[in-house]
Amino acid sequence: MGARVAVLLALFFLEACAAHREAASDSGTGGSGPIVQRQRIAASHRKYVDTELGFEVARPGADWQLDADGGTSSEGILIPVVLRHRDSGAQVVIQVAPAIATPTQFAERLVSGLRSYQGFDATDPEPLTLSDDAVGFRFSIEQKVFGRIAVQPGGSSNVLMVVATWPADASVGVTSEVEQILVSVRPVPAG
Repeated sequence: MGARVAVLLALFFLEACAAHREAASDSGTGGSGPIVQRQRIAASHRKYVDTELGFEVARPGADWQLDADGGTSSEGILIPVVLRHRDSGAQVVIQVAPAIATPTQFAERLVSGLRSYQGFDATDPEPLTLSDDAVGFRFSIEQKVFGRIAVQPGGSSNVLMVVATWPADASVGVTSEVEQILVSVRPVPAG
């Protein structure tokens, strides 16, 4: 369910018809470097830094699997990192897209798109303390899946969108860890 939600949100993100993750190649995606190296870095450290795309994220603990395979949607949205909680099904997806709109405009489009689907509820976008231009909102899908989206400026004229989803029966500990991941995503100077 979490992967489907992330794909749906990517659809809204660019107002496109379809989205899916493409199989990654050994050369990486968008100059992201060798995938084998990126996976090894992700598996061996709590903090993952992608200097090519200009962001960092921290995993709260060993219960969270961090996959850094450099996937790309059919619309060109880079999906460099997915974190999955092993037991609950909670998921946090980091997406990187060209800054063709402000974070507020992206968030407003997402909210509008989500609200147009039956069973989706979304709060209004509100400022986040992640940065001066960061905004976010919460959403639910038929009260079975809850989520939160944070949109903030990224490095190299990009926008970072963090899509977090968790099942309604997730523990407070899991939702707290989701929050920890959300606030750990920060732009870093692209190298």
